[in-house]
Amino acid sequence: MIGKIRTAFGRLLDAKRASSRADGTAGPDGTPGPARKRAPNLFEAAASYVSACAENDQDRIDEAAGWVSPEALSFGVNELACRAVLALARERDESPRAVARALLGLPAT
Repeated sequence: MIGKIRTAFGRLLDAKRASSRADGTAGPDGTPGPARKRAPNLFEAAASYVSACAENDQDRIDEAAGWVSPEALSFGVNELACRAVLALARERDESPRAVARALLGLPAT
């Protein structure tokens, strides 16, 4: 099971690297041009994308969505959601399931 997860994660990283912009334009730190030393990683893209969605900022949403492949962005958003639910569950001393249902406005089971 762990091997499959590791393989899937490796494929996502390879896809992200392949789709990174070679010209170094528009990254998470806003540094334009070839002076940028690295491409944004999928977690930076996910954090920027989710925060832009929360603020309803379409320009930032579009920018963050262009940093990595759609598959990598989906993985990063999923990982961010899992970590957020776990952090809230610990903070509230509730189960992750109860927190997730509450965030979505679903009735408790």
